[in-house]
Amino acid sequence: MPQLNPTPWFPIMLLSWLTFALIIQPKLLPFTYTNTPSNKLTPTIHIHSWNWPWT
Repeated sequence: MPQLNPTPWFPIMLLSWLTFALIIQPKLLPFTYTNTPSNKLTPTIHIHSWNWPWT
């Protein structure tokens, strides 16, 4: 069964892992979000019930 032979797949996995670890990850780590979270309190919403005429 060719799926169990790790010879062709191990170098591909190793190369993709090294690509992520050495090239992609350092470019993603210094990324800062443009929308910084704020500590504003959300306003309290008051829900008023309806006055039904038949109750």
